[in-house]
Amino acid sequence: MEPTRSGHAQPDDSNKMLTFAAVINHLKLLRLKRTLIPLLCGILIAGSVVAQEHDKPSVDLIIEARGDYQRDYVDGQSIKDNSGFKGQFLNLIVKSKLNRHFSFFFRHRMNQTNFDANFFDATDWLEITYAPTSRLTIAGGKEGIAIGGYEYDRVPIDLYFCSEFWNAVPCYAWGATVGYKLSDNDQLSFQFCESPFRGFYKNADMYAYNLFWTGTHGLWSTIWSVNMIEWRQGRFINYIALGNEFRLGPKFTLQLDYMNRASSGQKFFKDCSVIGELTYRPINRLHLTAKCAYDVNRSGTDHDLLVHNGTELTRVGAVVEYLPPVRNFDIRLHAAYCYSWGTNTNPDGFTQDRQSFFTLGATWKLNITDLFRKSSKKSEI
Repeated sequence: MEPTRSGHAQPDDSNKMLTFAAVINHLKLLRLKRTLIPLLCGILIAGSVVAQEHDKPSVDLIIEARGDYQRDYVDGQSIKDNSGFKGQFLNLIVKSKLNRHFSFFFRHRMNQTNFDANFFDATDWLEITYAPTSRLTIAGGKEGIAIGGYEYDRVPIDLYFCSEFWNAVPCYAWGATVGYKLSDNDQLSFQFCESPFRGFYKNADMYAYNLFWTGTHGLWSTIWSVNMIEWRQGRFINYIALGNEFRLGPKFTLQLDYMNRASSGQKFFKDCSVIGELTYRPINRLHLTAKCAYDVNRSGTDHDLLVHNGTELTRVGAVVEYLPPVRNFDIRLHAAYCYSWGTNTNPDGFTQDRQSFFTLGATWKLNITDLFRKSSKKSEI
């Protein structure tokens, strides 16, 4: 999980004493990044030249970042650790089509601190995909856990406030996925991966089994899943996640997500999340969004480790995004506000009763290899 997936800051660990070994590990990691990044840039730029000359492999090196000024209040009291200027994301992305059968994707969070943590904890995706036919794909590595819903599916850098479930779920794991295109508009996938709850226990050997359907039929698109996930060794919780998108003409988009969570003997609608988001685009570069998220758990059990029993939370808010016309890289300006109320029985929960959150900032994305290709073409003229 990223520093905080909704843009909220992690608890301040600055007062914790670092062991000598942790400092050494951090210094080694910094040296690794300083050595790896220039080397990787050189390899990718060289690879882009080969791709142009032979029209076979292709490689893209992308850097994206987001910075915010934000204010967070709970019951009128300022949360100072989560207010002020914040560097939210600094991501390194590598996308490569090696040939017509193999492709590669890598996304790493350069701003995520690694002291005692494994280096791969800051890596969201490290996946290679094999496509033996035009319909069949086989992928393996570290990847997103295949859970349905449009809110869950979007990359964290594109979201400003979210449901309690989204904030709490660890969404990346090592695993393998097999996908099959049923038609030009439908794909069915099965994923076997580590359980997102393995981090709640020491040396846990726990897994998730995920069936995932994406489809587009006229104005309606779907991201649906059925998941069986070990929440404790040998004990499972079931998700039914139904993400729906409706394109209401050229300017309006409505997304509706419903997720039901249940363990053995548990009834429907006792533990669930509902998210709705309506976006209006008066012009191509301006997006206006209203959003509501509702999380509830009245299951009477402790099997849901993310939205705890007794929780009932509502969060409403709005987002304004503007994409100014800038040459050679993408930039997006945003302002967002949300208010939440209800009960969160998780003492470490993200969403609080009578919480107001405001953020103002910018996101930018730079495709380095694309710039190199453009400059090479200009030099040839």
